[in-house]
Amino acid sequence: MTVKKVVVIGPESTGKSSLCAMLATHFSSSWCPEYAREYLTTHGKAYQYADLLKIAKSQLILEDRYTNELIESKKNPVLFVDTDMYVMKVWCEYVFHQCHHFILEQICERKYDLYLLCDVDLPWVQDDLREYPEDGPRKELYQIYKDLLVNQSVPWVEIKGNFEEREQTAIDAVSRLLYQ
Repeated sequence: MTVKKVVVIGPESTGKSSLCAMLATHFSSSWCPEYAREYLTTHGKAYQYADLLKIAKSQLILEDRYTNELIESKKNPVLFVDTDMYVMKVWCEYVFHQCHHFILEQICERKYDLYLLCDVDLPWVQDDLREYPEDGPRKELYQIYKDLLVNQSVPWVEIKGNFEEREQTAIDAVSRLLYQ
C-alpha cells in the first residue's frame, strides 16, 4: 500500500495540529504530531542549535512509525504530518542563522504529496512553548514558508480564513489529491 503524505506547515499558533487531527478524522486516517513539543516539554524551552538536529531526527522516526502503523491498519492510506524538514530548516535558520546538513539532505530525500500552508490570520494563542507572538515575526515566518513552497515542486495550498473556511479548503485540497 502506498501512503499519501500531506504536510501541514506554517508559523506557530496557526492551527496546524488541530487541522491535522480534523483531517485525520474526516478521512478516516491518521496524523503524525510535531515531535518538538514533546522534546521541549521534557528538556525545557532553552534549546541549542544541536537540539534542533535531535528534534529533526526524532521527527522523522516518528513520521516513519506513523507511516508503518498506517500501512498495517485498515485506515485510509493518507498520513497528515504536523511538521517536516522545511519547518526544521526555517527554525534553524531563523533562530541560529544556519541549518544542519542532515536536515537539508532530508528535504531532498523525503517525498510528500501535498503541503497545506497555514496563514497567520488566526488569533495568537499563548502556550509555554511558543516564541513569536508579535505580528511582525509571524508574518515574516509565513512569508519564508511561502517562499519555500513556491520554489519546490510539490503541490501546495494556502489555508486561511476562519476555522470553517480553513477546514473546507483543506478537505477540498486533500480530496483532489486522493480522488483525482
